Amino acid sequence: MDLGLEAAGFEIVGCIEHDPIARRSLKRNRERWMLLDPPAIEGVADSVMPIDLGLKVRELAVLSGAPPCQPYSKAAMWSDHAWSGFADERAKPLLSFFRLAETFLPRVVLMENVQGFVAGPHSVAARIASEFDAINRRCSTSYKVSTAILDAADFGVPQRRRRAIITAFRDGEEMIWPEPTHRKAPTRAWDALHDVKVAEPAPAIGKWAALLPSIPEGSNYIWHTSHGGGKPLFGYRTRYWSFLLKLAKDQPSWTLPAQPGPSVGPFHWDNRPLTPEEALRLQSFPSDWYAEGTRREQIRQIGNATPPLLAEVIGRAIRATLGIASTSEPLMLRISRRKTIPAASPVADVPDRFLDLVGDHPDHPGTGAGPKPRSN
Repeated sequence: MDLGLEAAGFEIVGCIEHDPIARRSLKRNRERWMLLDPPAIEGVADSVMPIDLGLKVRELAVLSGAPPCQPYSKAAMWSDHAWSGFADERAKPLLSFFRLAETFLPRVVLMENVQGFVAGPHSVAARIASEFDAINRRCSTSYKVSTAILDAADFGVPQRRRRAIITAFRDGEEMIWPEPTHRKAPTRAWDALHDVKVAEPAPAIGKWAALLPSIPEGSNYIWHTSHGGGKPLFGYRTRYWSFLLKLAKDQPSWTLPAQPGPSVGPFHWDNRPLTPEEALRLQSFPSDWYAEGTRREQIRQIGNATPPLLAEVIGRAIRATLGIASTSEPLMLRISRRKTIPAASPVADVPDRFLDLVGDHPDHPGTGAGPKPRSN
């Protein structure tokens, strides 16, 4: 988010980051950015005041943040550690974020999260509205909350990634949401990856890895069901969508996860996991950005990130809403479309060792008829 806001013309005056590996990445790539201490937002909310950043109350332009998304995700509904309300330990960063908003009273508060953050059984939309109502009463402000679900691919990011974006303008302005620019001609995976240098990519591993070459680009395990064109190895919609999911050169990437398992895609069209360098480009990071840590730690940081290009688009929209002069120059983090794209890789036969799975597999019984997610 900070990278995108920087590209949109904002100066980054302070960063809150709890994860030590992510702090190393920020320090390596943006040494001039001030990393606030203590690292956790709860401590920052307890101790940091505007004067500590050389500011006065109401002088900060934007307070931006993305609270931990796990409690609001679809996966959380199936977990033994699902969101349990505002008594949940994972609610503390969100509540501390509101405390910071009241301390600084910025012109704009900006938040990004998964769709379930504002829609679904774990939505906190009502709580967000009530928190800003309380701030308005106590501080004589007019924060007005506006929410949109934006797909990063609609704005030039080479990745289908739908996210909730929430803004609150202190003086009651109505957010001017950006209009999609790439819906008819999206930036594709090949546009982002064609020139990424890969030294030694890791091979696919696990029980199902050898099936990847038998799945076409852009498809997943459904190819090997009664609704696909391959062998009937699985029941239709009986696996999670990202199971054996592959990129297609001529389409945006599927959403990148932060903690993929051995069978979780998207996989490269060369039938292997994406490298950190490739994941960074599909997220629209600058080509010189480097993620610190082990490969797993790198992928986690990248998958958890807001696409910087999407944040740049939002940053420009915020400037327009505030009436701040903004450049008409092309987006700094844009990725250009290539004139030509290679043909899709050929599809291989199913390896012999999987042929004993061929059979009549029952499909998912339908909406509302399958296993139920956890409820509180």
